[in-house]
Amino acid sequence: MIVYDLKCAGDHVFEVWFASSEAYEEQRARGLVACAFCGSTDVAKAVMAPRLNAKGNQRSQQLPVTREAPSPGDIAPVQVSNAPPPADIVKMQAVLQALAQAQAKALEQSTWVGKSFADRARAMHYGEEEHAAIHGQAAPEDAAALIEEGVAVAPLPFPVVPPESKN
Repeated sequence: MIVYDLKCAGDHVFEVWFASSEAYEEQRARGLVACAFCGSTDVAKAVMAPRLNAKGNQRSQQLPVTREAPSPGDIAPVQVSNAPPPADIVKMQAVLQALAQAQAKALEQSTWVGKSFADRARAMHYGEEEHAAIHGQAAPEDAAALIEEGVAVAPLPFPVVPPESKN
């Protein structure tokens, strides 16, 4: 996962998480990335401070603050609105919610097989194992090989938390 600070044409800065930088570029090109405040799809990456983690064997050290707090007159006002989000964003949210519910319902009748998905799907395809609804993980090259062999597989639109990772 990667996190970006994005800024819209209205100067709103907001944080968004993506699976990869390619996912961000693809979603932005399709107009799926919108400002969290005004709904504008005219967004770009904002300047971000690097996120550096301290080494695990060192104590965090707090440096003394040497600057004074800004006065109220130095802080620019934030532009806000109580207007409802644009209709296309509301529609997109409804579509995504319906898709997420459909995936959850389908997975109720499916068995999690984890990283053995490609082997199990292939075995079912060739009659070495009884057919059943399964879901799991597969490397992109394994998924491509399954498709080339004619094995009926499809990527899930939303990530699935493995059962062993749930609380």
